[in-house]
Amino acid sequence: MEDHSTIIGLDLGDRYSNYCVLNGDGEIVEEVRIRTTVQGISKAFSRYQCARIAMEVGTHSPWVSRLVSGMGHEVLVANARKVRLICQSDKKNDSLDAQTLARLARVDWRLLAPIEHRGEQAQLDLAVIRVRDAVVASRTKLINHVRGMVKSFGGRISKCSAEAFCSRALEEMPGELRETLWPVVKTIGDLSRQIRGYDRQIEAMAEQRYPEARVLTQISGVGLLTALAYMLVLEDPHRFKKSRSVGAYLGLRPRMNQSGQRDRQLRITKAGDELLRRFLVGSGQYILGPFGPDCDLRRWGLALAARGGKNAKKRAVVAVARKLSVLLHRLWVTGEVYESFRVARHEVLMGNLNG
Repeated sequence: MEDHSTIIGLDLGDRYSNYCVLNGDGEIVEEVRIRTTVQGISKAFSRYQCARIAMEVGTHSPWVSRLVSGMGHEVLVANARKVRLICQSDKKNDSLDAQTLARLARVDWRLLAPIEHRGEQAQLDLAVIRVRDAVVASRTKLINHVRGMVKSFGGRISKCSAEAFCSRALEEMPGELRETLWPVVKTIGDLSRQIRGYDRQIEAMAEQRYPEARVLTQISGVGLLTALAYMLVLEDPHRFKKSRSVGAYLGLRPRMNQSGQRDRQLRITKAGDELLRRFLVGSGQYILGPFGPDCDLRRWGLALAARGGKNAKKRAVVAVARKLSVLLHRLWVTGEVYESFRVARHEVLMGNLNG
């Protein structure tokens, strides 16, 4: 990165933001409070030319970083997990946060562990998947509410799919609850129709803009929704030099606590995108579940779970999700045909050669 005579630290707030301007000698030139709007940001930073602007990742950082970058400035979006000077400061306020960001950007921009926001189109497409997920969660909560209410009156709604729940619930709920629960059941039906609409939108999106997503669905347990979410979260597969780096990026790598002769592995970092991590864990549960087809990944995961110990099955599911994230990246980069028994065939071949 090139040197800049003007360094700016921007602390983004929901309604108002603060920024601190440093000169080349690290002296504060000015500290300003502005509105967090397109007009406010544009007016504030149009006064400077080719400045280095550091901001912390947050709700507003995607659109602000795109706007400011389009004005010719160098933008650094700080990883909030890495910048402990801000989140753990005992003198935390917006003005000091902006000043800290500016000084870190001036001394060594690597201290910010900057991240790169996805493009606007990818963010729009990913929003469809996130909204669908929110609607599914709302439907699940309402279904559980209806089931619980019916149970409290001595009834029970038999097991069925979410799509069939409305008709089943109306048939099996006690008569005295029908008037009270009918609006809720109707809302569940409306949510199901919305989800089907989002599914059609996702299908069309994959066909028109992301046809390579079909390559990722070669793996049993990885549907189009998971494949598309994977591609949109990562956006550019070539940003990772090694496929193995993807697992850590998505927060599926165990934390480490190494000191002297002790090298403990703790729970996973959960540093990446929560939605995609949940999708991958769901795929891992399917692969290791009763309906998962036999393949290298399933055999490896079951062998890991068979080692026993506390929470062995849960750890195996997470390990399969991590391995799956690496495999998906490899398929995305190469576009090759997935071999579900590649390891098994290699072992048989080596056994024949040694025999």
